[in-house]
Amino acid sequence: PAGAPTAPPEPKAQAQRRYPVVPDDPTTTAELLAAVESALRDPATPTEQLPDLGHQQQVIYRVLSADRPRSELVLAALPERWQSVARRHLAARREFLRMSRGRGPSMLPAWRIIQPQPADQLLAHYRKAEAATGIEWEVLAAVNLVETGMGRIDGVSVANAQGPMQFLPTTWAERGIGEGDIRDPHDAIQAAARYLVRRGGLQDIRQGLWGYNNSDYYGRAVLLYASLMREDPRAYTGLYHWEIHFNADAGDLWLPVGYSQNQRISVQDHLKNNPASRSPNP
Repeated sequence: PAGAPTAPPEPKAQAQRRYPVVPDDPTTTAELLAAVESALRDPATPTEQLPDLGHQQQVIYRVLSADRPRSELVLAALPERWQSVARRHLAARREFLRMSRGRGPSMLPAWRIIQPQPADQLLAHYRKAEAATGIEWEVLAAVNLVETGMGRIDGVSVANAQGPMQFLPTTWAERGIGEGDIRDPHDAIQAAARYLVRRGGLQDIRQGLWGYNNSDYYGRAVLLYASLMREDPRAYTGLYHWEIHFNADAGDLWLPVGYSQNQRISVQDHLKNNPASRSPNP
């Protein structure tokens, strides 16, 4: 369709990037996590290091969220400064694990994974929507994160939801909601804020999020991520750099920028050609 985003060329650095490894030793993991959290918030950290730092942060929390005893050992070894941050990350991830209930699927979706708009550009969209509607920018960023990895997923859901904020075309067409292009990040973020207002989000943001996705798990996870950014806006940097992972029957698969499937594909067929997608973490 006219105005549809095209997949940018795969970054040269992508081929050299590796699936992050989480150390077996809890104390070593805690030291690594503290270093990563600090670096993501440090303005002196070189920009080119942020993608790998964000991905390392993400994978640590994904691994620990699935292993509560191990996560408790890591939390106990973390400096106090990062304990609340880590607990909220783990709690948010576990809400989505509860939503998925059981064994992951054996098929990968028909998605393209594309480079998102720059972090500062997306932040400007969130802040503009907050100024226009009163819905906090942190909530909009969290919704964008959990729906499409802040625009990395270019695809249509099984329910026919589309664009970076995953709108049903029927919802987009409602008077006063969708304006412009459902697949444009700016237009979709503004529409999401208007929709959250319509569903009661100014009175109770949990109610608004229930209207967005009829799940208490979803609402709790979104608000946990939003709380991290509200407490420290620099937390946005790490979340922006999270990659697309898919919890399949073969484990946690990384789908990097450049992944492109017009039709669903079996996990096993994907792994034959893309063994680096498989997690090296037990």
